[in-house]
Amino acid sequence: MKAPELLPPSETMYRALVNRDPSFEGIFFVGVRTTGIFCRPTCTAKKPARENVDFFATPNQALHDGYRPCLRCHPMNPDKQLPELIERLRVEVERAPGGRLTDKELAAMAIDPSTARRQFKRHYGMTFQAYYRARRLGLALSEVRRGGRVDEAKNGSGFGSASGFREAFTRVFGDSPTSAKTRPCLFAERIETPLGGMIAVADDEGLRLLEFTDRRATERELSTLRKRLRRNVVPGEHPHLDAARSQLADYFSGKNLKFDIPLAPVGSDFQLRAWEILRSIPVGETRSYSWMAKQLGDENARRAVGRANGTNMICIVIPCHRVIRADGTLCGYGGGLWRKKWLLDHEKRYASTKSREMSDRDNQISKSLTR
Repeated sequence: MKAPELLPPSETMYRALVNRDPSFEGIFFVGVRTTGIFCRPTCTAKKPARENVDFFATPNQALHDGYRPCLRCHPMNPDKQLPELIERLRVEVERAPGGRLTDKELAAMAIDPSTARRQFKRHYGMTFQAYYRARRLGLALSEVRRGGRVDEAKNGSGFGSASGFREAFTRVFGDSPTSAKTRPCLFAERIETPLGGMIAVADDEGLRLLEFTDRRATERELSTLRKRLRRNVVPGEHPHLDAARSQLADYFSGKNLKFDIPLAPVGSDFQLRAWEILRSIPVGETRSYSWMAKQLGDENARRAVGRANGTNMICIVIPCHRVIRADGTLCGYGGGLWRKKWLLDHEKRYASTKSREMSDRDNQISKSLTR
């Protein structure tokens, strides 16, 4: 796997791994291809050869690439001390990686499903079921899509039988492992941002979805994409996802708040028109629902505009956060009003800085002409 641009050079990270350099704790994580395990840079386990390692910026990236956390250095635990419930559930996952623990089964183990969800979400940024799915099939899908044989992928992901592997694979991704190598898919990747984890989905047409993972509607939107496009959503790499990750990093750092990723949103004609109007709102500015309705040719379509904005699946890039009430107050945003305020404040700072830079440049040009 190619190391993300924000990571140190690969050779620097490998040298830190060999030396167990504590100054790199939290900077990167390393996946060992020969074992399927990922570790901290200071792990005391025997160091792998350079050609057998992948580097990751976060534990979740390693997990979604199919690696399981090391039981020696506990890379998913910032303080190396797991809550008792999470430790118990992770043991259950490793005991039966091809299985599935439903809410009913959790209750039978005297575990409250909602408590399990909350603790995993707080500790790992994902629900317990999402952790289980990623652990169970991330590596399997990665191997199959790279052309690996089904039995090799099965063995690498901890399944005891080929039939169990195929059944679990099909249950999650909607396709058998063999079919997944040939059928068109929607590729998904988790992207870390200052406002929390996001999931991006793309295919050759463009970016289809970009949402915060803690939104209740995100899973429903993924299901909507699968049904409308008749394709399965699978973890994987794609150039449009690489572009999304890179441009989001520029956006949040203030380097560049404009996006040029190819977009392929899925919606009705009205929704597509509304989303195109959203993209016309300049960075650092806001518009009202009434303004959008007028742009759509119907001043009474404010509620329809609100619904269209609410069903936008590509947040930030299609900037529905730039729409506010006519009186200037903030209103509904699927990612939470606190995120909406952060995004607007961030963009205003950027626009103000750009305005000063342009003014300074104009003054310099004016001075040079009057000399």
